Amino acid sequence: MSSRFTMTAAAAVLLTGSAAAGFAQSASTVGTGAGSVRASGSSGVVGTGGSAAAGGTSASSLGLGAQSTTPTTSSSSLGTGGSAAAVDGHVMSHSGVRGNRNLSGQSMNQAHQPGGVWSKSHTQTHVRHGDLTSRTKTMAHEPGGPPVKSTTGSSVNLSD
Repeated sequence: MSSRFTMTAAAAVLLTGSAAAGFAQSASTVGTGAGSVRASGSSGVVGTGGSAAAGGTSASSLGLGAQSTTPTTSSSSLGTGGSAAAVDGHVMSHSGVRGNRNLSGQSMNQAHQPGGVWSKSHTQTHVRHGDLTSRTKTMAHEPGGPPVKSTTGSSVNLSD
């Protein structure tokens, strides 16, 4: 329960940050990762997130994966989420995680306004056999110019 709350709160912070910037188009991403491998076991965490805003739209997404392994057991976790908002338009927000020991998750969030204004954020996170990866891509567009884009990837390898 607390990890779901943490992911939702982080998505809200990303969305609030993009809305405070005003109505100019913007896209930003951030990522992090860390790992430790020792004879007694290994552990690692990886995550990325981002937000985009244009006109009266905004979208954000994030993903976080972790794995811990000892000589006798292994555990993995993955959380992902996001949000989308439009003043007068259409929004789509979808997040999900699948798998048992090998986890894959993604969050896709979009907001569209009439006239070609839109914001998108997409995060994919994987925890597979000691390879932890996360990638976030955000885009925003207002008519009259090209979309602004930002992409961040992060990976941690815990294999020997």
